[in-house]
Amino acid sequence: MNKLILLCLLLFVESNLIAQDKVFETFKDTRVINTHSVETLQKRQIDFRIGHRFGDLFGDRGGWSTFYGLENAADVYFGFDFGLSDKLTVGISRTKGAGQLKQLVNGTVKYRVLQQSTGEQSMPISLTALGILSYSTMAQSDRPEAINRFEKGAHRMVYAVQLLIARKFSNRFSLQIVPSYVHRNVVPFGDSNDLFSLGVAGRLQLTKALGIILDTTLPLSGSRPDDTDYYVPLGIGLEFDTGGHVFQINFTNSMGIVATDYIPYTTSNWLDNQFRLGFTISRIFNI
Repeated sequence: MNKLILLCLLLFVESNLIAQDKVFETFKDTRVINTHSVETLQKRQIDFRIGHRFGDLFGDRGGWSTFYGLENAADVYFGFDFGLSDKLTVGISRTKGAGQLKQLVNGTVKYRVLQQSTGEQSMPISLTALGILSYSTMAQSDRPEAINRFEKGAHRMVYAVQLLIARKFSNRFSLQIVPSYVHRNVVPFGDSNDLFSLGVAGRLQLTKALGIILDTTLPLSGSRPDDTDYYVPLGIGLEFDTGGHVFQINFTNSMGIVATDYIPYTTSNWLDNQFRLGFTISRIFNI
């Protein structure tokens, strides 16, 4: 009888070891450039993050007169993320705001639903759900046509829901797709309250510490009027993993940093030299 119990215990442990053969570091960071990645923080980790988007490098609003955009700030980000568990991360941040709604306070909830694994009980993908709420603290305008008229408190809010679906194909290459839904309670005349889009992000690891990252977000057909002055946000950058820090330098036509900002309000065009330098610094603390 004792041998039978011992055998059952060994089989149970073996099956759990197989199930726990998980794939880690699909991406080095919880963000790519514009979009979030599938990564969540470990329990009791704090991620302090600073992000900056400068002005246009070239074109009518760039060049030497603005020191190639370095004298202008399109958007600025300060935020904290906290790992409530290995699967659940919550965050709070403040951004300058690059769209029509400015001075944004952003709350995020991020939950890892599935994690890629290998072995007999393999899972081919990682899946993370993300929710974002942005609240504009702009002063209320007296002009009836202004988007910051804010006749109701709800008019200050923008919501986004995203599914982050990724696969690490090798130690060097990862790919992610991001179906997104953004809802704005108040919009400019003729625009859509509800926006649907599909994002794509990738990482190509060159060395242990250096990787190339890129992402883009494509609006789905019919989700926005054709005459809207909107361009597809596209970014490419270099990511440096120094151990405790993740430092990123990027170039993107998006001025906004948060999805509730860059998805509705990207009005810069790469083909018109309306792209800019940006950087992100992330420092993780264990508590």
